[in-house]
Amino acid sequence: MQLHQLRYFVAVAEVRHFTQAADLVGITQPSLSKQIHALETDLGAPLFERVRGNIALTAAGEVLLPLAKRILADVDTATREVQELVGLRRGRVRLGATPSLATSLAPPVLRRFRDAHPTVDLRVVEGGSQDLVRDLLRGDLDLALIIMPSSGGDPGLRADAILRESLVVASVEPLPAAEDTGELRIGDLRDQPLVMFREGYDLRDATLQACREAGFEPTLAVDGGEMDAVLSFVEAGLGVALVPGIVVARRPGVRVTRLAPPGVRRTIAVARRRDVVPTHAGRELRRILLEYVHDATAAADLPPGVEPLEAHRN
Repeated sequence: MQLHQLRYFVAVAEVRHFTQAADLVGITQPSLSKQIHALETDLGAPLFERVRGNIALTAAGEVLLPLAKRILADVDTATREVQELVGLRRGRVRLGATPSLATSLAPPVLRRFRDAHPTVDLRVVEGGSQDLVRDLLRGDLDLALIIMPSSGGDPGLRADAILRESLVVASVEPLPAAEDTGELRIGDLRDQPLVMFREGYDLRDATLQACREAGFEPTLAVDGGEMDAVLSFVEAGLGVALVPGIVVARRPGVRVTRLAPPGVRRTIAVARRRDVVPTHAGRELRRILLEYVHDATAAADLPPGVEPLEAHRN
């Protein structure tokens, strides 16, 4: 069994097509088929079968696939570890973050990392938490700042909670229900048109869940926006939205109204794949992130409505 054979096997298993897999790994289809056959001979069992013209994994293939992925991930990690061994002078780290965290928490953390390790390549991917979890599991990211779902995280990830923040109601006009107390209850939004985030945003799920727990389905003025678009729609007077307080601090045209206790809160976590050993660069970025949260907490410099949580330090 050889590493390149495992790579070919995983490629076929993922695309379920020999010709497409050959294009993916950069060899001819006959060469790929020959290597798969050699792997099957070494293992003493067929790995694929044709079912109604489609490629399917056999029982042996199903057993081998997660093991092959883990072996290849470990090899890739070992390669990066050796490349980064000398003082983090080389390497790459890929960080995912939700839009609100990409504009609030990520910049000072990345500034610290860049100051300490100026030659390490930094790549940032912005997206909803569900999209970032998918990218982590596919190996496209090393770390991600995500929002923990209320149902618990994906078992394939290690996600350490670091912060908790409260959501606020963003509007362009004062909301009558808040005149007396300066606060709103979720039920007060029953007759308010809402601007809703697109699928894949945890804020969408949090808003819908809060409204349903209050006994109503929200009326949507606009459905499917990204963070900047949602805030712009609110500024245009199309409706109100539940957003993190940290994103409206820089939007003078948006009015903020607090939610009465218990409100709606979300937990921010730093996540990585559980079955992949993090690189030196990935571990260092995580260390600097936790250091920044600790320092900002000690200096009372966290944004309003954000509180620290105990995070794992190893």
